[in-house]
Parts: sequence; C-alpha cells; structure tokens
Amino acid sequence: MIGTVWLGAPKPNFNSKNSSVGKIMGNKSAMLAGLASIVAAPAGAQFNQPTEYAPAQADLVIEDAQIYTPDGWATTLAIADGVIIAVGSEADIAPFRSVSTMVLDLDGRTVMPGLHDMHVHPMGAGMAQSACDIPHGSDAEAALAVVRQCADDAEPGEWITGGGYDNNSLGVAPTQLMLDEVAPDNPVLLRDISGHSAWANSSALAIAEIDSSTSDPEGGIIERDTRGVPTGVLREAAAMLVSSRIPEVSVEDGAAALAWSLDEMASFGITAFDDAGVSETTARAYNLLADQGDLDLRVRGCLWGGDMGLIARHMEFARDNFSPTCVKLVLDGVPTDGHTAAMIEPYADAGHGEHDQTARERGLLLVPQDELNTLVADLDRRGFTVKFHAAGDAAVRAGLDAIEFARALNGYSGQYHNVGHNSFVQMNDIGRARDMFASFEFSPYIWYPSPIIGDIRRAVGEERMQRWIPVKDALDAGALVVPGSDWSVVPSVNPWIAIETLVTRQVPGGGGEMLGAQERITLEQAVDIFTRQSAQQMNFGHATGTIETGKLADIIVIDRNIFEVPITDVHETQVLMTFVGGELVYTAD
Repeated sequence: MIGTVWLGAPKPNFNSKNSSVGKIMGNKSAMLAGLASIVAAPAGAQFNQPTEYAPAQADLVIEDAQIYTPDGWATTLAIADGVIIAVGSEADIAPFRSVSTMVLDLDGRTVMPGLHDMHVHPMGAGMAQSACDIPHGSDAEAALAVVRQCADDAEPGEWITGGGYDNNSLGVAPTQLMLDEVAPDNPVLLRDISGHSAWANSSALAIAEIDSSTSDPEGGIIERDTRGVPTGVLREAAAMLVSSRIPEVSVEDGAAALAWSLDEMASFGITAFDDAGVSETTARAYNLLADQGDLDLRVRGCLWGGDMGLIARHMEFARDNFSPTCVKLVLDGVPTDGHTAAMIEPYADAGHGEHDQTARERGLLLVPQDELNTLVADLDRRGFTVKFHAAGDAAVRAGLDAIEFARALNGYSGQYHNVGHNSFVQMNDIGRARDMFASFEFSPYIWYPSPIIGDIRRAVGEERMQRWIPVKDALDAGALVVPGSDWSVVPSVNPWIAIETLVTRQVPGGGGEMLGAQERITLEQAVDIFTRQSAQQMNFGHATGTIETGKLADIIVIDRNIFEVPITDVHETQVLMTFVGGELVYTAD
C-alpha cells in the first residue's frame, strides 16, 4: 500500500519576522555594517570562497519508489517549496529530512516527470460533454439516430451542435436533407472528425443566408451539387459563416468546461499543455479559474492569429500558470475527402466536379507566403512563439520558410516556433528544422489506424501513407519533436495510448495493420517527447521535463513501470497521483 506519514510539527513560516530569515532581513543596520566591512576589506582578501549552507529541509520525501531520472533509476526524492532538492538513495536524502517532513512510501510504485500535451482545445472538450456527440466510426444510420435523439431532447429552434462523423464511415455523402429529416425544428451544425469540415441542415444554412448565389469565402468552400445548390457540407472558413451565428458561450460556462477538462488531463498525468486556439472568451475563462485559485496545471495560451487586437493586449490576460505568449496560425486544412490540406504533389483522387468553385488539385494554402513571412518575423521579434496548423507537406514547407525568414531577419529569438500536425513532410524539409530552431509537433490518435485513415488514404494514395506522421525521420534528423493530441478533435486526451502507439503504430493493445511502420520509435524516445522535449519547446526546460535536483516538482505516480511491461499494455497505465510544483492536484479514487 501507499502510505502517508506526518512527522513532527507543521512546516515553519519563513516569512514570519520571528523566523531566523525574518530577523536577518529585519536587521537593516547589521546588514549595512556587514556590507561596509566588505568594502573596507584589505587588498588581497579572498571574496570567492564558497559559502557553506545547511541542507534545505524537505516538506515531502517520496521513498521506496522507482523514480525515472536522466541518470537512471532512483528510489528516493525530496521536495521543498515545490522544488526537487535531492534525488537518489535513502542515504542521499537523509540530510534533508526533519521532524516536519511528510513521508510518502510508494511501495515500489513508479514516479515519472509530468507529461505534456502541446496541442489541446480543453474548453471545447468540456463543452462537448453536453453536445451532440456522434461516436467515431458511425455509419449514416447510426449518426442520424444520434442527431434525432438530440433533436428530441432540444427545444424547438435551439441549436444542435457537436459532431464526430467521417465520410468513410458514413458510407454516403452527407447532405442537408438528411439532417432536415431527423431535426426539422432545429438548426444543426456538426463538425466532422477532423474539425475542418461541417455538416449543416437547411435551417442553419438559412440563418447564415447561404444559398446558390453565395460565393465561397476566402479560405473556405461551400460544397455544391451538380446544379450548384449547397449540399450542407462546409469546408474550413465556410463553416464560420454558420458557426458565427451560434450564441457564444459565457465566460462562466467556459470556465466550468475548462475546469472539467483540466481535471481530466491531470488524471492522465498531464501537468502542462498548449491551448491551441485561445479567443478572448477562453482567455477570460482561464483568468476566472486562476483568480479563484483553481488553475493547477501549467498552460501556454496560443492566441488566434486572426485577432490582432487580442494579441496586442495579451499581457492583460497573463496569470500564474497561464502564459498567453503563443500565437496560432492556420496554414491549411486536412488531407481528407475535402482536399483542403496543402500538398506539393496532387491528390490521388479527383473527388470534385465542375461545380466546385475552388481548384483543389493540391489543396489550399490559406496564407500567402510573403504575408506569412512578414507576420511570423513580427511575432518572433515581439517574443511570441508561433504554432502553425500545417497538415500537408506544402503547408509544412511554408511554415518552415517563414521561420527561416524570421531567423534571417531577427537572428535566434529563443522561441522554438512549432509546426503542428505534419501529416506529410518532404524529406528535404525534415532536416531544416534543427538548424533554424523549429520544432515538429505530431498528433497522436492518427498515427495508428482509426476511422479517419480511410478518407486520408483514398485522398493521397498508398505511397505517401508509408511515411505518414514521420516522427522517426524527424528524431533521426535531430529536430525537436513534441506531441499534440488535438483533443477534443480526437476522442480522448489519454497520453498513454499515444506513447504505446508511437512504438507499435497499431491500435492500442496491438494487432492488425501497422500504419507507417518505418516511423516507429522506441519507448524511451516516446517518453522523452512527452517530457523533456516538450518542456524545452515551452521554453521551460530549465524548470520541468525531467526529475532532477533544482527543477520544479511536476511529477506523477503510476501503477506500473512502463519499461518492464509488454509495450501493448502501456495504454492501460493508470495515474495514481499528479503533482504540480509539489502540490498534489490529482489522486486516483
């Protein structure tokens, strides 16, 4: 059993004037006299002699554990004021114990650094708990049955939102009429499994004033039938024509959704993450949690790049544990039936007729290169980290070109700009990232077989799927590599599924197709991606990412040593405790 024992009196208050530290700081005349004696010291006096300090006293000692460190396995760990002050054997930790130290005996359990997720949408994930959720892989009959039930539960005229469908599983092309039949009294807008296409019914299209005469918006596509009539499927920016008419969530409801999601992430051992799409409402929801003392995890907010007013006021929203220092730029869409990911070579299937107003032979690059270069260089100069959505290899190249332009103009700013998703990357672009201090963010849940893969394989062809999500190529080239789940686009934020499938490239538990087999990596590499490399990408590698003396105690306790069990069991890992800065923020029931 895991045991907790209190030893001695409560921790002393070092801010008290009665403490030794308080007395020294309070005796200003003695301190000035000491300074005067140094100034008046005779020539030749030695000032570089190290000062001897008594060992810090631990608030918490974790013992009888298997602790994963850069130097191998340790058994004991000491924490004071949220910082790791010693790690090693029981003998190593003994000088740091005192009568007030709490001792946690883990009975051989495993301790690891806290995990990172570098691409999540937690407010959306929380809101999705009450949305119309279509299980991934549903055929048309099952999907429409879900929507019918949502309509039955809704008031007439109330918006029905949610999603999770994919064309490959539906088996038929979605149309507005299909939704009209099951939800005749409600406007409906459902996002597909990628989040880059939407399916609307006639009522929703009417509210958005979309009809045959409506032109495609910049960066978006209104799918049409052979007569030019909108089908109800909206790609990229076209979906905004409808979604902008849906009443925005309140800050209070957004904060409640965030709180649910943060608890969910902590339960999986995630201690830090990038929110990859922060609006002003989202930022204020984080502020509300922080001001209430309820923001336990470390969050870097990536502000939407289209809202320059929000970016200009970014420090207005900064709080403890919330750093709005990242900007999200969307360069393309996704390589599915919609053909919106920007590709260097043409898509393998045609898929679109003469009624299509937008040529999609190679997808859509949503930001002109010159404009992108100027924007990234400006953000880099101002100290922001840029996170790109770049699924197709042409979009990845555009992002790297923009980073290269910024480096040439500004030099190295200290920001690891982050090219995200990278479903397809040309080999001659893989090697560029290391030298320009860029990082690749790859997306779990789609580097092994899942419902969306059928759409992608049909769109790009089998040859390009051989290097699908090229994680190993990036690591071999020395690039900084980090993981981003894209939750709630994917059904779970569980990082243990991602860690296992990075190694196997199969469904959790193994078996069946091995997707992109040549891109498999080792378990040690997978853990490093979720810990040390992610902390470095967040510019926090000096403080977190590994268990070492002097770093913050962002650590987790798990129910197994993942290096000693079969790799196909790793996805079943259970987190028993999650600590952030030495504070227990989650414990399993």
